Amino acid sequence: MCEVEDRLAALGITLPDPPLPGGAYHATQRCGSLLFLSGQFPIENGALRFTGRLGADLSVEQGYEAARLAAINVLSHIRRALGSFAPLRSLVRVEGHLHAVPGFEQHARVLDGASDLFNAVLGNRSGHARAVFGHAAMPLNLAVELVVVAEVGELTDHCANAPRGD
Repeated sequence: MCEVEDRLAALGITLPDPPLPGGAYHATQRCGSLLFLSGQFPIENGALRFTGRLGADLSVEQGYEAARLAAINVLSHIRRALGSFAPLRSLVRVEGHLHAVPGFEQHARVLDGASDLFNAVLGNRSGHARAVFGHAAMPLNLAVELVVVAEVGELTDHCANAPRGD
């Protein structure tokens, strides 16, 4: 078992089957040494979690947990796309899109839910640039969406679709 799987087990995290795409797109797309992940939401066992607006319906702590859950789904997609975590070199960029009320200012703290999980699970492969944005509306009224780009080991095809899972 690789160190990533060991860390997941130590944290009591069992990665779920990755959520299926919600439209006519791929959940992941590999191009050269980059793996692009479509937006991931706080979905658990097929159920939407953490709906509503941060600063009105949800607290910063709930937003943190929403970002953490979306990060678990990101890891699930990475493992599925690559077959294991062995080819993963590092996370390159993490974008957080938050459903928040005007005046909400704790965006960075909410997105720490994802970054803290990535750091704990991926160790030295977790380093990433990040950006966080607040929005007046989000798909399915969910509080958080993560968009991630990762660097992976060399691939035989220049650009290849990862399994869609559908």
